[in-house]
Amino acid sequence: MNYRFFALFLLLSTPLFAQEPSASRITRHIEKLASDQMKGRGTGSRENAKAAAYIARHFRKYGLKPLGEDGFYQPFMAKVRRVVVPDSLRKAANVIGFLDNGAEHTIVIGAHYDHLGLGDQGSSLDANPRGQIHNGADDNASGVAGLLELAQYYTKNSVKEPYNFLFMAFGAEELGLLGSRHFLNHPTLPLDRMNFMVCMDMIGRYNPERGIGIGGYGTADAWPTVFKDVTAGVKFFTDRAGNGGSDNAAFYAKKIPVLFFHTGGHPDYHKPGDDPEKIDAKAEEEILKLEIKLINNAMKLPKMTFTAVQ
Repeated sequence: MNYRFFALFLLLSTPLFAQEPSASRITRHIEKLASDQMKGRGTGSRENAKAAAYIARHFRKYGLKPLGEDGFYQPFMAKVRRVVVPDSLRKAANVIGFLDNGAEHTIVIGAHYDHLGLGDQGSSLDANPRGQIHNGADDNASGVAGLLELAQYYTKNSVKEPYNFLFMAFGAEELGLLGSRHFLNHPTLPLDRMNFMVCMDMIGRYNPERGIGIGGYGTADAWPTVFKDVTAGVKFFTDRAGNGGSDNAAFYAKKIPVLFFHTGGHPDYHKPGDDPEKIDAKAEEEILKLEIKLINNAMKLPKMTFTAVQ
């Protein structure tokens, strides 16, 4: 064997393989974001800011252009509606990175990075939530891991796509979609340049009997063409509705087509037991590969036309 040739082949081919979604990287992201040291990433907490910095650091590493109002950050104030502690106003931020392919229109990919902290901001379903770390491994460290993997994939694939990409990690979703609504009311990219939005919220607890649900199928006439003949390493099903679930609802309200990926509820939802060791990273890897197929199919088509779901 010509070992020099083999070594050269490995050197040249590694970036092609490295860009693919990876269960091991997914696991590392989730273990970081949903560790006990991050104390549940409650809005306004030091740990929530650390999570935002972790995302911004990766956006910078991938070569994304900052498209916030302060570098990668778009700061805003979030109000805790279900007040459990006196501080009802808290600092929050969206983290926004732009992949500029010189195209007229842009695909938005988003996930929220906040969770319930120490059970003191409301929404916990635990009987005695206060003081307990709500790690939020599935909700929504799994979605952020997916966001980072897709950002890496599209920045490292050496292909100039026919659409730009806007990667966004939303703050304060658990307080009522506050981050996505703030962005849409104060956009750093014109809304009419957005083709569609992909939202990932809770994609880490795959149930092979249920499959991965994909909402928003009815929000554009083009979605059936995008999905035609698509196969995946996981079972999936579609739902027409686009106005529920997570930050996708805010984009739907602005008449932007959406897809919403969700592996379904479980007994640890909004409880302290939503921990990293319960994540199925291999299944999430397959979900992200499915998303890439759908996004790539969508990029073969003109800008989508929004349709309201009756």
